[in-house]
Order: sequence, then structure tokens, then C-alpha cells
Amino acid sequence: MLMTPADKAAKLYYGPSSFRVLRPGTHVYCAVTGEAIPLAELRYWSAERQEAYASCEIATRRLLQLDQPGQ
Repeated sequence: MLMTPADKAAKLYYGPSSFRVLRPGTHVYCAVTGEAIPLAELRYWSAERQEAYASCEIATRRLLQLDQPGQ
């Protein structure tokens, strides 16, 4: 998705099964890749870490990485 200057990032509170919009916007950023994720396409996040992820693969990799001892 190509972002325009009028687009701005939303601020969300991520719950276990849904999120709440704290500041309106068109997208959030993936915590791993920095990729803009349109809110309508946001499916993966961590309520514990309050992070959004662009895909299930990225979310799984991030969660496995953070669960490793010494991380």
C-alpha cells in the first residue's frame, strides 16, 4: 500500500481478541519490518507486547524469537 502525506498512523490498544483505537489513523506499523499495515488488513498483534505484525509468519517468528532465553 502506498501512503500519502494525508495518511497518518493510528495509535491502538491491542487486546487479546480485538483492538481499540486510541488515536485515529489509516494504518499502524509492523513492529518487525516497519511496513505500514492498513487498519482494515490488521490481523496479527501481541496484546502482551502491544505490537502489530504484517503477517502470521512475521508474528510467529517474532514471538518465538522473544521467547528464547537470553533475548
